[in-house]
Amino acid sequence: MRPVRLVSVGPARVTLAGVSEVPRPHRPSYREPSALEAIGERSDPIAALHAAHETAAVLVKVGRASADPAATDRLVAITDEVGLDTLAELWSARPARSLPGALWRLYLLREWVANDATGVAREYAAGVRFAEVNHVVAGAEPPGPDEVRRVAEEILRGVFAGDLAVALERAAAFCLVVAAGRADVTAGTRAVAQALRLQDMAADLTACAKLWRDGRLE
Repeated sequence: MRPVRLVSVGPARVTLAGVSEVPRPHRPSYREPSALEAIGERSDPIAALHAAHETAAVLVKVGRASADPAATDRLVAITDEVGLDTLAELWSARPARSLPGALWRLYLLREWVANDATGVAREYAAGVRFAEVNHVVAGAEPPGPDEVRRVAEEILRGVFAGDLAVALERAAAFCLVVAAGRADVTAGTRAVAQALRLQDMAADLTACAKLWRDGRLE
């Protein structure tokens, strides 16, 4: 299978194309999952809606149809090539309980952990005693920076080379453990609000897992 990348075509249309060379764009500023937000306005919302759902569906279909580990690695690390803002333009405004909404949150989770593995690991470790069942599901053991990076990568890998519903459930469990830890180790109303947003994200990912199993995640 040829490598796959996202290609922007105009302000409101994005397609998937196979290419052999990938220009490396400017990497966007880091955003953590508790700060989810749509980036930019589309001039054509109908075209944007179709682009979001079509690219998400094709990305998952292409990834799951390939038996090439290198292709899976490339899809897992697609934000390293196209930038997080590109995916945000595509997917961040779509409903949380949709395929593009779920993929956006999984890639955002990976980016968050890659940029702040030490901080995430500290909150995860603090949350384990409050969310032991979710810790078992997430599988970050022992809960250090290297392990949370590994889990974030494994979750995305499961989208393309495993059970997508399980990947979504692992991501949800991971968010719940971190949310519990953040509320415990970080003082202030902002930390509490961020923990609540992580809990909301976990609920959306869990709902997406059920929709996928029912054949209704679109």
